[in-house]
Amino acid sequence: MATTDSREVTIAATPEEILDVIADVESTPSWSPQYTKSEILERYPDGRPKQAKMTVKAAGITDEQVIEYTWTDSSVTWTLLSSSSMKAQDAGYTLTPAGDKTKVRFDMKIDLSVPLPGFIVKRTLKGGMETATDGLAKQVLKVKKG
Repeated sequence: MATTDSREVTIAATPEEILDVIADVESTPSWSPQYTKSEILERYPDGRPKQAKMTVKAAGITDEQVIEYTWTDSSVTWTLLSSSSMKAQDAGYTLTPAGDKTKVRFDMKIDLSVPLPGFIVKRTLKGGMETATDGLAKQVLKVKKG
């Protein structure tokens, strides 16, 4: 059964600055504790990642995932291509300028192939949502400060 969640945060940065941090896929493990390894497999002509392979550890399960990104000027989404513990994953960020800040909405839908109690799935997803928003905000500000 699929589980969905969404979360919003406001970041003192432009959409372009935020998308640049998300596009730095190889750095994701440095600010997102669920990711232990990340590499870009293929890039679009503009240099943005198209496909990436990531090792994710959550709820006591280590999973190797291959995902494919779709980029616009105000969003990035990704879809799971392969995984050992998930049937599906669709996620993404939608960025809306708000003065000198940007409103960031993160949406995620997952469908696990391994059975886990509902409370573990919800707790793990909540941690991932916090990292995807609050962790992203901290990383964007860190990169902006240099």
